[in-house]
Amino acid sequence: MSQARAARRPRRTAAPPPEPQTPPLVADEPLFRVVDKMRAAAAKLVGLKRAVHDAQVREALTRTELSTALNESLAARADLEARLRRAALDTYVRQAQAPRMRRLGRSSRALEKLLARLGSLGQAAVIARSGVWRGTGRAVFDLRHMAAYARRRANPAVAPEAFFDQAWYLGANADVAEAGVAPLVHYLVSGGFEDRSPHPLFDAAWYRRENAAELAATGLTPLEHYVRAGAAGGLSPHPLFDVAHYLAQGPALAPGEAPAGHYLREGWAQGLSPHPLFDPAWYAHHAGPDVEGAPFLTHYLTRGWREGVSPHPLVDLGWYLEHNPDVAALDIDPLTHFLASGAAEGRSPGPWFDVPHYLEVRGDALASGANPVVDYLQGGAWAIAEPRPGFPSAAYIASRPDLVREGITPLEHWARRRGR
Repeated sequence: MSQARAARRPRRTAAPPPEPQTPPLVADEPLFRVVDKMRAAAAKLVGLKRAVHDAQVREALTRTELSTALNESLAARADLEARLRRAALDTYVRQAQAPRMRRLGRSSRALEKLLARLGSLGQAAVIARSGVWRGTGRAVFDLRHMAAYARRRANPAVAPEAFFDQAWYLGANADVAEAGVAPLVHYLVSGGFEDRSPHPLFDAAWYRRENAAELAATGLTPLEHYVRAGAAGGLSPHPLFDVAHYLAQGPALAPGEAPAGHYLREGWAQGLSPHPLFDPAWYAHHAGPDVEGAPFLTHYLTRGWREGVSPHPLVDLGWYLEHNPDVAALDIDPLTHFLASGAAEGRSPGPWFDVPHYLEVRGDALASGANPVVDYLQGGAWAIAEPRPGFPSAAYIASRPDLVREGITPLEHWARRRGR
């Protein structure tokens, strides 16, 4: 019975396993947080990039402002130096008081030719009439001194008391030794009217071209005009001697002394520069011990240029002659040619300075008759962006701030380093 009841009782089965359920949304919260963090990081990165960009823009603007301020400062300094040159020249001319000149006619010149044939006393009279002799103010003493000079005739060892290099004049004019008169007298009677130069530092032909009207009005030789009035009037005796540039350096001139005379007497030994394109230290370094004891400019004009000694970093004598064979054929100093006519013809002084390019970018700001390289050195450097193609001055200054302290222009600094 019990077994039958047990058989009729339903069999119990095991409960099925619970259905898997979707996890609650809270289980996905870490993923959202990661996404949020990524979004926040991305936004922060964008902000950082914007901040960096803004900082770079501000830095660029600051550099531009600094470059502009530096250029304005350098331009102001150049303007101040230009005013100093003008003031120095004006002061010198005002104090020197050049006298009025009267014309010497044919009769006066005929008289001098006659006097030149009358021996040492007659030649002494020719020298006295010229006014080129640096005398003592004692007429009789000075006349005797002149006569003693005339008696020694064509002696290259004699140095007359005048802006006259006797040895150089004789070397440049072989016919003078046979003339029968002292070389200075030869110059005053005939050589000066043939534009023979009396001294390496006096370019007679150039002086006549530069002062043609004044010379025509007086009938004087170039040297007589210079000694009597030209020097006192602030005129330069040679393309490579810039009176205003020299005076701005503060030379202590003796009473009545011309700037060129001071340079020959002591200015060169003091390291004074006769021209913006003649750097005494640069020249002395490249000339070596051979230049010791001689005025640098005189050395350059008599032999230095022939030996290829550069007077300035922006001037390459060999390059100039190579690129201007017509000048090489003339057998003349390349820098003198460049200053006298080469620049006006669009020629460049070396590989570092491109005259045609500079003339184009400087435009009407370049004063009429101004030499492009001198203009660049005296202020033009700070007025243009590229003094030569592909040479940005602002970038060059920014990478080499020392050149500002040295007081030199970018192209000059670049040339000194030979493009490095």
